[in-house]
Amino acid sequence: MTLPTDTPANDRALFVLSVLAQSRSAMTAAELVRATGLSQSTLYRQVAALRRWGFVMEADGRYSPGPVSVQLASGFDGNSDLVMAARADMRILAQQTHESVALVTVVSDRVVCLEMIDSEQSLRCSFDRGRSVPARDGASAKCLLAHLPLDQRDALLEGLDETAERRAERAAELDAIREAGHAVTHGEVDAGVWGASAPVLATGRRLRGAITLMAPLTRVEGMEAALLHMTVVTAARISRALQ
Repeated sequence: MTLPTDTPANDRALFVLSVLAQSRSAMTAAELVRATGLSQSTLYRQVAALRRWGFVMEADGRYSPGPVSVQLASGFDGNSDLVMAARADMRILAQQTHESVALVTVVSDRVVCLEMIDSEQSLRCSFDRGRSVPARDGASAKCLLAHLPLDQRDALLEGLDETAERRAERAAELDAIREAGHAVTHGEVDAGVWGASAPVLATGRRLRGAITLMAPLTRVEGMEAALLHMTVVTAARISRALQ
């Protein structure tokens, strides 16, 4: 994703910060230029402002989120009604299934993991807390897309740069997921991983996020229906707590 040339300076700075937050490692200026599409001079202006406020730090010519990011994360943990409402039920689901459970939400065109309860089994699936992936494939992405307002969903589908026929197929699949109230995928993002995701909805069926259960395919055979049911029940319980 790149920004239009007339994007306000504040938005450009936030875009740079978002790119750094999504990266798994520190980035050079050249890497940031390629990732953002900004000119080098524009990039340096945004980075300088972000460094001044502690949102970005630099070491050996590489940039990463700064110390203020820790404060933001701590503030989010302590004040997010969604995370606080979900934690206890997520732990129960993880204990019942012995599998990993994630709380995810959609931000712009990406799926972001807000909370993660890892399975205690040695072979387990995981989605790092704070990590984001494109809102495209997999149970989490499809569940979130399916329960977005239609105009927002269609705008995200347009951004996938696919043929009109493929977009229509995706839209039909998302309609079916919305009707069913859950999404299930098999090895769609990571080979050998089964995922089930159900929406967390606030008052007025406003989408807040989704609960996703993930497990190795080899371990869920014959248990898919039971695992899906527990995931849906957990998401519904969290939704009621938010209403």
